[in-house]
Amino acid sequence: MKLLHYKMNIKIKCVYIATLSLLTLSIGAYAQTTVQSPYSKFGLGNLRGSVLPQQRGMGGIGAGVFRSSYINNINMQNPASYAGINLTTLDIGVSGSSTELRTSNLSETSFNSSLSHVAMAFPLTQKSAVSIGILPYSELGYDFKNTTTIGTGTNAKTVDYLYNGEGGLSKAYIGYGIQFGDHFRVGANAEYLFGNLIQSRATEIAELGAVNSRDQVKNSIYGMNFSYGVQYDFRLGNKTSLVLGYSGSASSKLNSERSQYTTIYNKDSQGNAQSALDTLDFIENGKTNLKLPLMHNFGFTLQKENKWLIGADYRMGKWSQMTIDNVNQNLQNTYGVSVGGQFTPDITSINGYFNRVDYRLGLTYDKTYIQMNNQDVKQMGVTFGLGLPLKSAYGRSSFYKMNVSAEVGRRGKITNGLIQERYVTFHLGFMLNDKWFQRFKFD
Repeated sequence: MKLLHYKMNIKIKCVYIATLSLLTLSIGAYAQTTVQSPYSKFGLGNLRGSVLPQQRGMGGIGAGVFRSSYINNINMQNPASYAGINLTTLDIGVSGSSTELRTSNLSETSFNSSLSHVAMAFPLTQKSAVSIGILPYSELGYDFKNTTTIGTGTNAKTVDYLYNGEGGLSKAYIGYGIQFGDHFRVGANAEYLFGNLIQSRATEIAELGAVNSRDQVKNSIYGMNFSYGVQYDFRLGNKTSLVLGYSGSASSKLNSERSQYTTIYNKDSQGNAQSALDTLDFIENGKTNLKLPLMHNFGFTLQKENKWLIGADYRMGKWSQMTIDNVNQNLQNTYGVSVGGQFTPDITSINGYFNRVDYRLGLTYDKTYIQMNNQDVKQMGVTFGLGLPLKSAYGRSSFYKMNVSAEVGRRGKITNGLIQERYVTFHLGFMLNDKWFQRFKFD
């Protein structure tokens, strides 16, 4: 009986491993996540941040987040936190976003969704653990038109300038965290960034038979990056502690293969583009490089184990130093603040399910690396979240939780001819804590 149960348990765990591998390959195949944001045209696109739904519900805090309950969470934003993981942890999630683009007299709404992350962590010793995973790093997606009139009188012509972009970067990582003594932890992630950024610009004249032009640039980016972190906690009481944390990301150089095509074409009477008449310029897989900036994140949390947690982060990035092929991209330095917390009424409640639920709330504010018409583009939002415990399959050795979060926010504002994005993003994650490949005893 014991041997049969043990073999069945191994088979179940193998299914989990196979599922993880399949989902990892799926994210790799669909790394080009979809977004609809004119501001993603700049830099590497809209940056996603290395936080899972449980942290997004608290405004995205992460530098000082350690363990606040018996449940293990994967906090890849500060790899020093891996040291607190004592059970095999698997976290898989999806996300969706509804975006409204607004100008002074127009508006448009879109919805996009994607598989957002696959992450896993497992302990090596009582004070160290390893984590691996894959998640989006940035998203690129826009499609808009600017119409002007050139010439005067009978020579006046309407010209459409069409802008389109798609793609993004993904991040696969492996990290290690270890604790020294009772209070100090360090950790690091080795990250492989990869993906394509495809952007095109076309000039079309609203006249049958007119010759139009299109310029398309594709950057295939890949390479290693490194992030690191430290945490130190002060025990303020029996179950109360203050955690101070710092995490950063190195200024790394990535490889980039740049392809560029400039073509001319006609449109038919229905306005559809015909095959290219000629190719004026052609560059195939030109080798170059991309330099990422140095980034810092400082934070703290004050927490009572299994009861509540509050914290804040301050982050900044030297994006003005970003270059492609040693050419500065004219981006701005960034900074941002997140504040948030979590409250669990009674984690030991037997009959009151909602007393065991984690309730989360947060605020986030960022000055992005974009400046248009001498105005900084800023982003701010309010976040909400729930941690919903699920029934365990193996009793006390396994813990399941579903984490949901939402962010209501805006990016940019309607002044000086700019565009404002109002968005609602949803994140859903399923998390498993288990002690894999253990033997069960029967009385």
